[in-house]
Amino acid sequence: MVTLSFAVPGSIDQPTGGYAYDRRLIAALRVLGCEIDIIDLGDGFPYPDAATRRGAGERLGAVPPGRPIVIDGLALGVLPEAAKTLAATHPVVALVHHPLALETGIAAETAQAFAASERAALAAVRHVVVTSPSTRRVLIADYGVADERITVALPGNDRVAATVRPRRDTVALLAVGAVVPRKGYDVLVEALAVIADLDWRLVIAGDCARDRATADAIAAQIAACGLGARVLLLGAVGEDELAALHRGADLFVLASRHEGYGMAFAAAVSHGLPVVGTHAGAIPETVPPGAGILVPPDEPAALAAALRAMIADPRRRETHAAAARAAAAQLPEWDATARIFLRVLAAVT
Repeated sequence: MVTLSFAVPGSIDQPTGGYAYDRRLIAALRVLGCEIDIIDLGDGFPYPDAATRRGAGERLGAVPPGRPIVIDGLALGVLPEAAKTLAATHPVVALVHHPLALETGIAAETAQAFAASERAALAAVRHVVVTSPSTRRVLIADYGVADERITVALPGNDRVAATVRPRRDTVALLAVGAVVPRKGYDVLVEALAVIADLDWRLVIAGDCARDRATADAIAAQIAACGLGARVLLLGAVGEDELAALHRGADLFVLASRHEGYGMAFAAAVSHGLPVVGTHAGAIPETVPPGAGILVPPDEPAALAAALRAMIADPRRRETHAAAARAAAAQLPEWDATARIFLRVLAAVT
């Protein structure tokens, strides 16, 4: 039996893809017989105050020597001193969903500080696990992490029964993801305003409390574009409600400016939904060829053209949906993700 500590910033129940990955990975590792102690490093990451940093260091320092520690990159990236201290007594594994410096909407000096801090933290750990080949390439090229010190563990997916979607006049669009600048909801709303002549409705299922200023700005933009009756800013939802939203949708759309993997895109594919997205980050690796249309990020005109093509042509949606259904059977499951992690833990200990 493997015993390890898994450190996350704040509550592990938060409604984002990164926390969902952590939760599902831990559950799958426990099924395989691992004993896992979850450590809450405190709130406010990646901008922890002095007290939070101190508390995180104390909690990590209390882990028995020799026990492997997996630390989520959202916290590890700004705790290089703790990473160096722990490295002397513990096999530390970093779990990087995407580099902190690639978050949208932060100042250039903040991004530079994040990059320097994360580079130092990653240099100290025994091994690094990433969630996509795209992030692996970034860490090798920009963070100086040697290729042999990185393992890719793609997020798992649940097998979903095929949904029969009847043709209807109003096309149901679904976007899933926290309402933060990186998800590009401002670009999406601008694109939707261009195709207001078509018959569609959009539901945005994503945490609005994570960045209240952005959520308020998106709500104001929706109103200013006259789309208040057609766009529902639903907020965070539970797993059952999200599954129901997938079953009731005709098309998934998200205008992300970067994704370390894009679990929302993979979930859409697993539900057999055609996709409209961007080429940003790992999305071209996550959305299989033929399953949708990808356009450059931050180009509302291109996004509007892709949406028009999909909404106006039900046969095209069905063609892409068929490709998504075919690809869904090839997506990894969480058991496979957990077994990759087990091999990493065996290697570092």
